[in-house]
Amino acid sequence: MNDCFKGERSLQLAQSLWKTIPMGLSAQHRRFLTIDQCAIPTVINLVANGAICYLLNRSVTLFPLWGGSSVAVDLLATAFLLPFLLCVISSKSVAKMVTSGKLPPIPASQYPLDIFQLPPLKRGLGLAAAGLIFAGAPILMALSLGGSQGFPLLNYVIFKGVWAALVAAVVSPLVGWWALADESQKKRNRQPSYQKERQTV
Repeated sequence: MNDCFKGERSLQLAQSLWKTIPMGLSAQHRRFLTIDQCAIPTVINLVANGAICYLLNRSVTLFPLWGGSSVAVDLLATAFLLPFLLCVISSKSVAKMVTSGKLPPIPASQYPLDIFQLPPLKRGLGLAAAGLIFAGAPILMALSLGGSQGFPLLNYVIFKGVWAALVAAVVSPLVGWWALADESQKKRNRQPSYQKERQTV
């Protein structure tokens, strides 16, 4: 009975969080950010990064922490490239969805910080730098301080897939929100009523 009550409370909590993330967006936009921009990229990056890592290094038995072909090089390169590519690719995809009417624009009250107004390439470079600082360097520092010399290949493949999936889970919804706000603002600026409003101000 107690377990059933706890399960019901957990479900209610999850439902309340779903309704408030982020900033009172509509159900369609919440689904877009949580499923299309979070869950799906997370699974794709889990599988893709693990598979690529294995295929590129399948002849290696122990993947060293440092060196030309090493954990350090692989993680730092991925920490930079993954957020950058997610931003560039997702921005184009979201723009097409909003332009075609498949995804409705969001109101100005639900725009994120002004960083979304930067071009996708600049947003991507900013996220890439953040990826190096917050996703790549701390992991390497922890492994180095822990005395790690490297990973058996299979262990590293699993680690790399999970790590890349977590990066995607954090970055992709943010990128989607920025792109959605950017294209929503552009679409609003193209509307005749908005043009008249600006002319009368």
